[in-house]
Amino acid sequence: MRVLRRAAAMVALLVGAVGIQVVQGWAAQASQAALPTAAVALGDSFISGEGAGAYQPVADASGTPQSFPGWSAPNSNAYFCHRSANASLFKASLPGIQDRFNLACSGGQPADIANPSGARAKGRSVASQLDQLRAVAQTHDIDVVLIGLGSNNSQFTFGDVATLCANRFIADAWTGWWEFWAYLGGDVPQEPCTVSDLASDAEVAAATTETTAALRQILDTLAQIDADGVHSVILQTYTNPLPLDVAPQYRDEDDRTDTRDKFRALGAERYAAGCPIHRASLAPGHVFSQNLGSLVKNAYTTLAAERPTADLRVLDVQKAFDGARLCENPGSPTGALATPIRVQDGPSGTFVTSLSGWDKIGVQRVANTCVTYFQTCQEGWHPNAAGHTVLGQCLTGALTAASRTVITCARNANGTLTVS
Repeated sequence: MRVLRRAAAMVALLVGAVGIQVVQGWAAQASQAALPTAAVALGDSFISGEGAGAYQPVADASGTPQSFPGWSAPNSNAYFCHRSANASLFKASLPGIQDRFNLACSGGQPADIANPSGARAKGRSVASQLDQLRAVAQTHDIDVVLIGLGSNNSQFTFGDVATLCANRFIADAWTGWWEFWAYLGGDVPQEPCTVSDLASDAEVAAATTETTAALRQILDTLAQIDADGVHSVILQTYTNPLPLDVAPQYRDEDDRTDTRDKFRALGAERYAAGCPIHRASLAPGHVFSQNLGSLVKNAYTTLAAERPTADLRVLDVQKAFDGARLCENPGSPTGALATPIRVQDGPSGTFVTSLSGWDKIGVQRVANTCVTYFQTCQEGWHPNAAGHTVLGQCLTGALTAASRTVITCARNANGTLTVS
């Protein structure tokens, strides 16, 4: 009898222990379920909200929030990540999402995903984006991740490409051939940009490998830190702020086109409209944009093959600004979905909106301001607040689309969007 009682006690003890474990398991699951849901943005300027204004303080590498430090502050200041309250992440309709976190940084590169941006040349003083992501996962269940990555890398950057083509146009517009040779020694490029000037095939291939590796790090980290392991990852491509050709009124001025020597009036007109660039540079620029799109799609193909069960999608926005690009219509930049290039005469905070009547010395001075204080001109040729609203609508469509592969968001002639 005593033996039976002892056996019964042992059974009760075991059942009790199992019950405790079950209760603890339920408690852990309930704790995870109780976490508020979050959408997170990672990557570079097209995701951070560059050009959209309403920039928010950004925590630096030490965790100290940095507000606007003044125009003459070092460009490495964390604030110049330009995380905007108008960024597409905040404009999208995301049912079920309680909080949103913008961890992207203007100028962000694949290396910044796993390493502090300040560890590389021209990086900003912020922690790695993965460390920032891990911090969010401590308090939130991450359900949506928007990523824009690849336009900046160790091979080329969007800012350098934009500066190259704009500077060639401005130099050509304000400098005559005789001044070019007599005073400048013929060493200032003035010809339109070509495809090879912007990014060679080898550079795009290297950038694709670099970007794919960084995206793999993001997916691996999400698998480790997401509370319930369920999340949608959207890889966004890029859209060109400029059209394939400018509207007729921006093609010549004072009987001079941009194929003539020294076309200051036309140069001033295109600058005011937001598109200081040769017409011949526009097509190569679109090839560059298409190459960026291929970069993202190729990275997706590799990662989707590695992770067949992952909810991984591409949001192709290359046509999202069709019909509303800078200088595509009369009255530009009004009505455009991208920001015009604007410079300052010194880090004054006052943007020069017209170069009409300026001589080449004055133009050189404001151009040098952009070089020395890049933050004074870094907003140029990025989606503006209206553009980010459109991209937010594209993001909404990507998350609700039946297809979980490549989703295209295109702007129609009447301004509506088609997501397919």
